[in-house]
Amino acid sequence: MTESNRRTAALLTVLLTGQAMASMDTSIAAVAAPAIRADLAGPPAVQQLVLAGYTLTFAVLVVVGARLGARHGSPRVFLLGLAGFTLASLACGLAPGPVALVLARVAQGAAGALMVPQVLSLIQSAVPAAARARAIGAYSMVLALGVAAGQVLGGLLVTLDLGGLTWRVAFLVNVPVGVVLQLAGRRVLAGLPADPPRREPLDLPGAFLLAAAMLTVVLPLVLGGDLGWPGWVRAAVAAAGAVGLRLFLGYESRRARRDAAPLLDVAVLRHPGVPAGLLACCVVMGCYAGFLFVLTLRLQDGLGFTALAAGLAFLPYASGFALCGLAVARLPERARAVLPVAGPPVLAAVVVALAGLATAGWPWPAGSVLLVAGGAAHAAAFSPLVTRLTAVVPAGAAAALSAAVSTGTLLAAVLGVTLVGGLHLALGAAGRHGPALTLPPALLTAGLLLAGAVAARRATRPAPDTRPVPSGTGVVGSRP
Repeated sequence: MTESNRRTAALLTVLLTGQAMASMDTSIAAVAAPAIRADLAGPPAVQQLVLAGYTLTFAVLVVVGARLGARHGSPRVFLLGLAGFTLASLACGLAPGPVALVLARVAQGAAGALMVPQVLSLIQSAVPAAARARAIGAYSMVLALGVAAGQVLGGLLVTLDLGGLTWRVAFLVNVPVGVVLQLAGRRVLAGLPADPPRREPLDLPGAFLLAAAMLTVVLPLVLGGDLGWPGWVRAAVAAAGAVGLRLFLGYESRRARRDAAPLLDVAVLRHPGVPAGLLACCVVMGCYAGFLFVLTLRLQDGLGFTALAAGLAFLPYASGFALCGLAVARLPERARAVLPVAGPPVLAAVVVALAGLATAGWPWPAGSVLLVAGGAAHAAAFSPLVTRLTAVVPAGAAAALSAAVSTGTLLAAVLGVTLVGGLHLALGAAGRHGPALTLPPALLTAGLLLAGAVAARRATRPAPDTRPVPSGTGVVGSRP
């Protein structure tokens, strides 16, 4: 291995481990929730904020984190976010009561919002072009499978009850990992070329507008049901948040035209294929989140699996994703362009097949085979698209692209759980059983995935050749 390859491997290890810590923390807390409720007293709303506080804070601040990375340097902001995440994890593990735990979870979300956007930015700017496709494949795998891995790890740690700490060890495990990463990161990231200083002021009006819009979108979807809001109220508030996001994009466009350093460089959305590619990525991640949520409920509530057993049952999916994700980087460009279009229909077929087979019990070994195929289809649909997006966007727009991917996939995951998971819960509350319970959410997921395939087809079309044609070569705009 050459010195350059060793540096790249060390850099990716630090970045992707930090990404994994942030990705897994939502599901680790969800698995530990029963033990937390048994140990800490508190009203139901506060207990729910233990789970939702992290997601809400992350969603509100992730674009600000990306902008701070572009302004102060991604390496510095990544290490700052990592340090904050480690300290917040320690505070979670030592929390004496539910309110203290909620505040620590909010701090975790804020630190994650600083750290996570820098990962894709640093991959695009610091990883050599020859190794970038494989690096993005590994990044996609961590981003997509972090939630499932968190289920397994959280269930294992809570079950083992190390040192009698029960749920606390699920948070404290981040502390030694974070300390080691901080030491390694200072050495690895110190060798990267420094970004040119940007002294423009932070777009505070844009930050407040975005925070209000994101909070208005995510709050009713994450907490509305637990707070007893009627469905129409949740839909109306979320729609108002969507309008707020549209106002934010318009404000940022006007600010960019005035050359006033916008919080989010919306010009990144004008590159060929980027809007459709982001939409396809979000659809796939949203459907995956909804599918994972419904499958977990089915295994635990319907078939009597423990949280740990349900997480382990999902390992074939992770294996299929990992195998396909690592193989994608070795395929020729023409094959990689086809995969994002072919992957969603295959994943749709897997979801429907599993829904049909798992009505009475878990179909061994057919269920595991289907999950391997589903994971491979997910990787085929997601990883090449992220690679393509980073290829068409210049390095200067890496922070904006990272913010768009992080925010979009997070919102999509929340919407996927709300739509697909909400349908499953509503059917269960209505007393539905068997195919009447499992097939409607699967068919909704399949329909969304087919729409994602259409978006992926638009994203992978070759960009039109807009180069000027010298005089005498024929029609203007045609290829020579």
